Amino acid sequence: MGIFTSIIFLLSIAFFVGAVHNLLALNKPGMYPPKALLRKRAGSLAGGGAIFLLIGIIFFTFQ
Repeated sequence: MGIFTSIIFLLSIAFFVGAVHNLLALNKPGMYPPKALLRKRAGSLAGGGAIFLLIGIIFFTFQ
């Protein structure tokens, strides 16, 4: 696996970890960012992770 493909997969994992972190922050009482903002942030991070995962799979397949 090339270095570029590895970086793409690592970015995907980082985005998914960020999404999980924001989803877990929804359960904490008294968090400053409003829950709607946390949901929006988690959704955008998960979407970015999915896009990078698809790009990584495409590059891995056609390598």
